[in-house]
Amino acid sequence: MLSRVADRIFWMSRQMERAENMARILGVTSNLVLFGNHEAQGQNLLAPLTITGTAEAFAAQHDKLTLPALIDFLAFDQSNPSSIWSCLRDARENAHAVRWQITSEMWETLNATWIELRGFGRRTMTARRRSDAARGELSLADSVGAEATRFFDWVKDRSHLFRGVTYGTIVRGEAFNFSRLGTHLERADNTARILDVKYHILLPRVEDVGGALDYYQWAALLRSVSAFETYRLIYRDQIFPIKVAELLILEQRMPRSLAACAAQVNASLERIVGQNDAAAKRLSGELFVRLTHADIEEIFQSGLHEYLTDCLDDINELGSRMQRAYLGTV
Repeated sequence: MLSRVADRIFWMSRQMERAENMARILGVTSNLVLFGNHEAQGQNLLAPLTITGTAEAFAAQHDKLTLPALIDFLAFDQSNPSSIWSCLRDARENAHAVRWQITSEMWETLNATWIELRGFGRRTMTARRRSDAARGELSLADSVGAEATRFFDWVKDRSHLFRGVTYGTIVRGEAFNFSRLGTHLERADNTARILDVKYHILLPRVEDVGGALDYYQWAALLRSVSAFETYRLIYRDQIFPIKVAELLILEQRMPRSLAACAAQVNASLERIVGQNDAAAKRLSGELFVRLTHADIEEIFQSGLHEYLTDCLDDINELGSRMQRAYLGTV
């Protein structure tokens, strides 16, 4: 397979996964800002920008951090490459460039998603402009109303549909493998960032640890990665940070855990035959072994933030090595 074709397929799937992750984060944030004091609300609004590394870009366009401005920037801002709008647009453009390598069902799913998205964007932003003209700013009730919630659910549904169509229709060849690489590398990055932000940045005051706000934030984190029911099924206990970390880092039965994602990436790389991919495969194997043989007690003793930072560094480096080995870019 040509490197430019592999690159398109890799990023097509990675951008769809990124759009879904962004919808999950914004949906949970919309609920979190309704809970807690003013300080907690400000931290919850800042969390999505910290997770995505877009705080500076947001500050350059907006004077005040509000939920309407946050949703506009991370969902519909066409100049933000990490926004849902940009991710779905780029996923569709990448699919269009390699239509002969993917199935017609995959293309039709992405094309229909893009067409529907433009209608969603117009309705949502028109409502915002109308409210801005009348009051100068959207009310909280407007911004987290049925339209916003429906939009986030729609994005998740379209991502699920695309992933299901891909898995159910594409031949098990290189295109399939690069699609899986893009999906699970992005998923691992997102899970690590979400967990790190909750533990390191949203860490409550000492007197709030174990309280209602702390519990609600950990429950929201689990829901953001569709793991709340899984946590109850596996642990059958109240929510403890160390058990949440164990679930999202080491539990291979949890599809969005770091260990599960590393296993999928490692398996996909093993199926790809390349001439200069030894460095990428070596790092992938090391990351997989580290995640499957770690102990959560030791991770907490040495520092969860430091452990997650190392994992993120390795995920980013692995992406760079794959780019150099297969995709023709650095």
